[in-house]
Amino acid sequence: ITADDQLRYPTIGELETVREYLKTGETRIKIISQLKNKEKEIIKLAGKKIFQLRPEYIAPGGNAAGTLQRSLCLRDYGWYLRLITYGVLSGDKNPIEKIGIIGVREMYNSLGVPMAGMIDSIQCLKAATLEVLNLDESSVKLIVPYFDYIVRGMS
Repeated sequence: ITADDQLRYPTIGELETVREYLKTGETRIKIISQLKNKEKEIIKLAGKKIFQLRPEYIAPGGNAAGTLQRSLCLRDYGWYLRLITYGVLSGDKNPIEKIGIIGVREMYNSLGVPMAGMIDSIQCLKAATLEVLNLDESSVKLIVPYFDYIVRGMS
């Protein structure tokens, strides 16, 4: 809500948004807890998925060839999962934008990492998360938009 920044009272629509957010608080905390507790399993599955989809990344000369490069890629998965938890907790995309989207394209380009591969990586991370957590439909609706937002930010 930006009402205070704009020196006004919240609108009915803004208050409804807060009410809807509060209704999902317990579910949000459950999702975040599951993400934290199953992070390693999610990352392992996501890594398997991306390297099956893009085997050239782990081939000699690929961006994830070798143990060090591969571990750096998987480290980024953990970082993106934490960004997702910030979005789920706040119910807003602003933390993701402020912490993780601004400048991400430029950073990966400067490192020679293809953006198409990063987009595929986030899609694999999303698929692995949904597979490992086995969420109900309402929980899926709470978490998926944050993965999609990261993908759009990389596009």
